[in-house]
Amino acid sequence: MGIVDENPVVATTIDRWHEMVAARDLTTLQEIIHPDAVFRSPVAHTPYQGRDALVLALSTVIDVFEDFTYHRHFFTEGGKNATLEFSAHVGGKQLKGVDLIKFNDDGLITEFEVMIRPASGLMALGEEMGKRVGGKLKEFT
Repeated sequence: MGIVDENPVVATTIDRWHEMVAARDLTTLQEIIHPDAVFRSPVAHTPYQGRDALVLALSTVIDVFEDFTYHRHFFTEGGKNATLEFSAHVGGKQLKGVDLIKFNDDGLITEFEVMIRPASGLMALGEEMGKRVGGKLKEFT
């Protein structure tokens, strides 16, 4: 993985993340997330605070996305910031996006931001996530 190899704890976290996504099983997700992590949703202006918010969002979206695939990944010098490009379908709408992930010195995820395009894919995602999580995420703002 290039630069991330310079940071073996982050490389381990990224490997675990990819294994979870490939298996569509996020039951151990909390183990790689810092308790004070911040989640920035593509459909909400205000970030969500805490590991539980991020676990709720990611555990839900893994079931919402169809044909989810990571394509490319980029890491900053030292490997503590990652950008993972993906594509998926939601309700018949195709979308592309990126996960912007920050890690601490222990390799735990401290920030997870998602950006998605086009607007039609983002709206389909927002609608489906709203049906599944309702107002549950609001308690984390």
